[in-house]
Amino acid sequence: MAFEEERKIFSSFIRNKNLRHSEQRQQIMDVFLKTERHLSAEELYDIVREKNPSIGYATIYRTLKLLSEAGLCRELQADGRITRYEHLHNRDHHDHLVCTECGKMVEFEIPEIEALQEKIARKNGFVLKNHRWELYGLCSDCTR
Repeated sequence: MAFEEERKIFSSFIRNKNLRHSEQRQQIMDVFLKTERHLSAEELYDIVREKNPSIGYATIYRTLKLLSEAGLCRELQADGRITRYEHLHNRDHHDHLVCTECGKMVEFEIPEIEALQEKIARKNGFVLKNHRWELYGLCSDCTR
C-alpha cells in the first residue's frame, strides 16, 4: 500500500534529520496524502483544523517543507498565484492546465508530447533531467 510506504519514508526522513516525530506532523501528512488534489497550505490548514484545532499555520508550512524535502510532495506555483502542493511519490510524470481565474489545476499526460520533448532535447545535445509544462487559460466553470 502506497500510503504506508509514504509513512515509512517520512518517518525515516524525520529520524535521519534528528527531528522529533510528532503526532501533529503525522496528522498533517496523513490528511495531505489522503486528499487527492492540489492543495494550498491554507486549504490543508482548514482540513487539518477540523480534526485537530490546535495545529497552527507554521506547523503546516514546516511539515509541507519536510514532505517536499523527503520527496513526497512538490510545490507548484503557477502564474505567480497561490503555491499549491501535490503528491509526488510513485506518481507518473504529468503536466498541468491552470485556470488563471480560480487557480484550478488539471493534470494531463500526452505521450506524444513527451516523446517530442525528448527528440528536441537530443537534437540540441541536451539530456533532459526534468521539466514542467503548464498551460494557462480559463476552466469550464470560469468561462460560464
